Amino acid sequence: MGASLIKTVDLEQGMPAAYQALSRLEDELAAARKQHIRLVKLIHGYGSTGAGGEIRLAVQTRLREMSENGQIRGCIFGEDWRQSDEQTWKILGANPALKRDPDLGRRNLGITIVAL
Repeated sequence: MGASLIKTVDLEQGMPAAYQALSRLEDELAAARKQHIRLVKLIHGYGSTGAGGEIRLAVQTRLREMSENGQIRGCIFGEDWRQSDEQTWKILGANPALKRDPDLGRRNLGITIVAL
């Protein structure tokens, strides 16, 4: 059986502090690389519980840094995970099965797609 197109990681699981979620982010991206997975969907939430979305903000800040430093190829925040987004369209072109992703086009602020 071939490798999965996308690995989903729930960074909210267990309601961690932001620093714990960032540590798990690093671990999960390293594991995905070892498994030759090129795309990771992060579930980080967006603060709907009144917590202010600290995990989302911390994760997005860290992913921007990783992108600028060449540690990841890029990331697409949930609000941009739609076919009309240029970066999303490139990923969908290379991975047409992702057009069935339930979050595609929903402007889901609680997720981010990471390209490794």
